[in-house]
Formats: sequence, structure tokens, C-alpha cells
Amino acid sequence: MQSRFRSDRRLTARMGVTLFLLGLLYVGFVAALIVLLKSWVLVVVVAAGMLVAQYWFSDRVALYAMHGRVVEREEYPDLHGVIDRLCAQADMPKPVVAVSSMDLPNAFATGRNPDHAVVCVTTGLLRRLEPAELEGVLAHELSHVAHKDVAVITVASFLGVLAGLIVRFAFYSSLFRGRRDQNTIAVFGIVMGVSMAVYAISFLLIRALSRYRELAADRAAAHLTGRPSALASALTKVSGDIARIPTEDLRTAQAFNAFFFTPALGAEPGLAGLFSTHPSLEQRLEQLGRISAELGEAATPGKAG
Repeated sequence: MQSRFRSDRRLTARMGVTLFLLGLLYVGFVAALIVLLKSWVLVVVVAAGMLVAQYWFSDRVALYAMHGRVVEREEYPDLHGVIDRLCAQADMPKPVVAVSSMDLPNAFATGRNPDHAVVCVTTGLLRRLEPAELEGVLAHELSHVAHKDVAVITVASFLGVLAGLIVRFAFYSSLFRGRRDQNTIAVFGIVMGVSMAVYAISFLLIRALSRYRELAADRAAAHLTGRPSALASALTKVSGDIARIPTEDLRTAQAFNAFFFTPALGAEPGLAGLFSTHPSLEQRLEQLGRISAELGEAATPGKAG
């Protein structure tokens, strides 16, 4: 079923190109491992099994890691009410609603498709945002589900760590077999070199797609709600509050940065900002300001309109 979220052909094209390139990259990588390690059954079975597990259980893994739990309407009626209205407005299935007990103000969507999706918000976000700001954030997350980029980024992120996992397995397998001759050293040198190249390329492809999909979600949410200034206000507020969260409280969350409304980078991201999963706050606010002008809304990033 096609939702009423504004479609983004550039996002669809980028997702297709990214998955195609990553697919070619990893087919070549697995083929190289089969030739080098001479154990094609093990390599293929492990890789395929992990991909299926990641695809089917990514929502449960994310909820568990972020201390989230599914909540019913009786417990969070206002939250359910906002999601009900947005889903009706967007003509899309309602996702499972979850809440994380973390004080970190954030939200994320996960799941393999719109019929099996979860939208989770933290108690820190619920406590900090006004109703219009929360609506903007939830519309942003629902647009990820409607555009199906949640599933794409899940698969892409999994492929990004596959190289390292297979190399570790191969290393320990060879170590326990006691193979330490020069040929073995040469093989592992080649495997490590190929793995590093694969990881670097996949890292850059995923980051490029992730930054664009966040801009696409901001655009779709702003047009659906008709209040880009409320989303801009939420962005400003959440980004400022995350910068004040103690560093140790961000460590668990950082593994899921690609799925968050805003990245958990801490007060001074430094060089990490160059490889962020999200565009800069300034870039997102600038885009929302342009949409505000198009819609005839007075944009005030620091205050919900």
C-alpha cells in the first residue's frame, strides 16, 4: 500500500544504487574468502544465516539494546493518539509503539517493512518536547517506515560488519588448527587487506545514504504535518540536550546512531562529525526553513510554530 508521505525518487534511486554496489562488493568478498579459505559452505551459510537473523530480528535487538518495551494505549494514550492521527493522515499501517526508559532524548524506527515496524521514543524525549514538536519527530520516524529505508539501512549496516566477523572466525579457526606456515600468513594478510577495503567502501556508502535519508525524512514529515518549524524546534532542542548528556550514557546508544532522529555524538563530536550518519543540524534547519517559506509558514527554529 502506497502511503501519502511525499515520495522521494532520489531516495529510492540512492537506496537501489547503494544496495546494488554493496551486493556486488560482498559477492566479490565472499567469493574471495571461498577461494582463500577453501570452505565455501561455511562462509555462505554463516553469511546468509546472519543476514536473515538481522533482517527478521532487528527490531527486537534494537528494543532490547535501548531498554525499550512495547506500550499499549492505556499506558501512553497521548503518544498513541499522535501516531494514530499521523498514520490515518499518511494512510499507512500503524506500527508497534514502544517507549525506552532512557533519559537520552531521541526516537527511532525499525522493522523489516511497514506491516512489521516499531516506532520507539525515549522518556527523555517525551518529557522535553511540546505536542507539536513530538508530532514532527514521529512523522519523521514514520516516513522512514513508509519510504522503506529502515529495512534498507538495516541490511546495509549488517553487511558493513560482515567482513570483520568472517575474518575473526577464520582467524580463530586457523589458529586452533595450528596452521602457522608462510602460506597461511600470506592468506590472512590478503584476507585482512581485502576486508579493510570492503569495510571502508561500505562505510562510506552507508554514511552517504544515511545522511540523505534523514533529509528526505525531514522533508516528508514537514510536508505531512504542514509545520516544519515545529520539527525544526524539536531538532534544535534535542540536539542541544544530547550535547549535555554525560559521555558514558551515550556509549550504548551510539551503536544505533543510523536509526536515531538525531545522532548521539556528545558535546564535541570532533572528526566523528565528518563521518556522521546524519547531516549537520545547520543543514537540516536550512532545509526546513526553505520548506517553511514554500508553505508560507513563519519559520523559527528555536520555537514551535
